[in-house]
This record gives sequence, structure tokens and C-alpha cells, in this order.
Amino acid sequence: MTMYCVPNAANLNIGFVVAINIVAKDGEADAVARILEQLIEPTMAEEGVKFFMPYRSPTDPNAFFIYELYVNEAGWDAHNNSAHFKSAIKELVPKVTTRERVPFVPFTS
Repeated sequence: MTMYCVPNAANLNIGFVVAINIVAKDGEADAVARILEQLIEPTMAEEGVKFFMPYRSPTDPNAFFIYELYVNEAGWDAHNNSAHFKSAIKELVPKVTTRERVPFVPFTS
């Protein structure tokens, strides 16, 4: 495996990653963006979270991507069971056509 010389880059390759693709229903994209924005602060405050970054496509305003990095899989489980996550998902799910969550672990050769 290629070693990262920059400490910040190396730190981002240690943990449990979840990549999330979301597509908002027509007319719901701004509401989805607000929900995701409101998740940043409480999610980043979680003990098992290293990084949580939502993105919005510049070419398709209904398309969102979230990069989540947890200390380990237990951190992701704790996030999924947090009150702020459950509340956000309850509001989010009716506003989207697609919500795909794919977990990853660091690549090793």
C-alpha cells in the first residue's frame, strides 16, 4: 500500500469510511441541503467521528454526496443511533429518491 507522507492525509486513511449518495426529489433539494447542513455540527461533536462532509453537485443541484470518516465501525453505529441522526433521517427520507450508503475500510495490498 502506498504510504502517505503528509500526516493529515495518513490520518484520513485510518478508520471506517461511509460514502453516501443522495438524490433529492424535484423541489426538495434546498430542504435536503438544509438537513445535511444541520447535521454537521452535532455529528462532528460525536466521539467516534473524525470527519463529516456533505457536498452538493455543481452540475445537478438535486445530487448530494457525503463523506463520513469514523474511528471505527462502532463509531458509525453510534452515529446511526444518535438522536440528531434519527431526527434528520425521519425528515430526509421523504424528500429523496435515492439514498445509497456504502461503507469502506482502508485499502491494503
